[in-house]
Amino acid sequence: MQIIITNSQLLIIIGLIAIMMISSVIFLAKPVLRYIVGRITNSAMSKLLSEEYDQNLSELLPSLKRFSVLNLIELSLRAESGKALTRPLGSPKHYLGYDNLMFSPRQMTRLSLPENTPIDMSVTLGPNAAQPMTISIPLMIGAMAYGLALSEEAKIALARASKILQTATCSGEGPFLPEEPPESGRFILQICRWSWGARTDTQIASADMLEVQMGQGADLGTARIEAADLEGRAQILGGLEPGEPAVALPAPPGVLSPKDWPDFIKGLRKRANGIPIALKIMATDRLEEELAVAVDLGFDAVVIDGAGGGSHATAPIKQDDFGIPSLYALVRAKKYLKEAPISIIICGGYFTPGQCLKALALGADAIYLGTIPLLALAHNQTTKVTPWEPPTTLVYYNSPTKTELNINQAATSAANTIKSMVLEMEEAMRALGKSSLSELCPDDLAALDAETARITGVKPIIDRQTPKQPKKQVYSKLSECEKQLCKKNLKELEISIETARELTKIMESMIKKPN
Repeated sequence: MQIIITNSQLLIIIGLIAIMMISSVIFLAKPVLRYIVGRITNSAMSKLLSEEYDQNLSELLPSLKRFSVLNLIELSLRAESGKALTRPLGSPKHYLGYDNLMFSPRQMTRLSLPENTPIDMSVTLGPNAAQPMTISIPLMIGAMAYGLALSEEAKIALARASKILQTATCSGEGPFLPEEPPESGRFILQICRWSWGARTDTQIASADMLEVQMGQGADLGTARIEAADLEGRAQILGGLEPGEPAVALPAPPGVLSPKDWPDFIKGLRKRANGIPIALKIMATDRLEEELAVAVDLGFDAVVIDGAGGGSHATAPIKQDDFGIPSLYALVRAKKYLKEAPISIIICGGYFTPGQCLKALALGADAIYLGTIPLLALAHNQTTKVTPWEPPTTLVYYNSPTKTELNINQAATSAANTIKSMVLEMEEAMRALGKSSLSELCPDDLAALDAETARITGVKPIIDRQTPKQPKKQVYSKLSECEKQLCKKNLKELEISIETARELTKIMESMIKKPN
């Protein structure tokens, strides 16, 4: 008997066989996988718990108790290249910050504001300048350099975000990007420590404020950027020859020693045409010394970048071991400048609305944000590079994937991030019963520990003497039941006193009576 199998039947048979094979694999996969994993795990655990330290991976554990995984990675990077490291995005160290400061609103003696109350978050920087700079919110987009760090796409996205927010963005210390000022809300141009740092009169005319950059939270002093990292338009805009590296100077062009500062600022003031001029410095323990020079030179604002600030790529030793935290610097700067008409712009390690609002309460006029808008640029675009590259490769100048950044989407993401922060700050202001930043003050804060209270001058929540209240005021706060009890006790006390007086009289008469 001949069996004839048609094509359709053959396909069905093959399908059934395939299903059976897949089912068998699925059925057997779990026990087989468990067996393999068990053997590997048992072998690893046996070696881990029985072999001598010099043959055991666990020999690293005692060392990792004394230093971190990051230290181990950077050790390996140094061993690989023999060159000074450049670490991105700042120090991993945690400094004394704003966590031990809490807002302390009144509830019975001052009510919070209605939900629809408008909050005045506007700020004017350089109020004594002929053309002070006013922005709608106290949060600004910090200095991030074109070419030395960010791509043209990223810089334009940040500029557009600042226009959406009606705030300012800073050029950073890179070559001047001509497309940036017209895309910005307000534009701050750095006079920086590179060969192009003096800027041209045309470039200065495009700015709303100038910023003389002498340092930042994660960097100070000279540096070198190899020509290969600046190839392309940034090299041309920086006035560099092909193959010529970029080398940072100790000070902006024209300043060879401290005695050159008065003439330099005088010339810059003429070129500024009335817009504010700020000084940017790394926050150090010599802060008052630097501020004294800033006051003498007539700067309209100071930008103080504390330890904890981010950077595209600087030496770990500068990030971890230079400067002081911004909280200390802000308090000291406010105390030194007092009521001087010099705006204080603080930066370095600000990531939350609470940190920003507390800084404003302590006397900052505005805050630069860097890492926050930078990371926000890549929101919903990270899949273009992950998992093989970090998200920041979308925004760096020397990255092959920089052109994949959608500029408008990046601008919206950065603007949304800062807008969300401002809305939370406004909600907190209403809870405090304040409708304007000018009403915010250190009295709105309380310190959770004595050290924070001592450093900031904010009242502590412990070791505080309870103020004495007048007896009438205390009595008026008692309930009726408590008042009746007080009256009863007072009456009993009066009876006891009267009885004591009578007994005293009897005793006195007995003493006087002759035997």
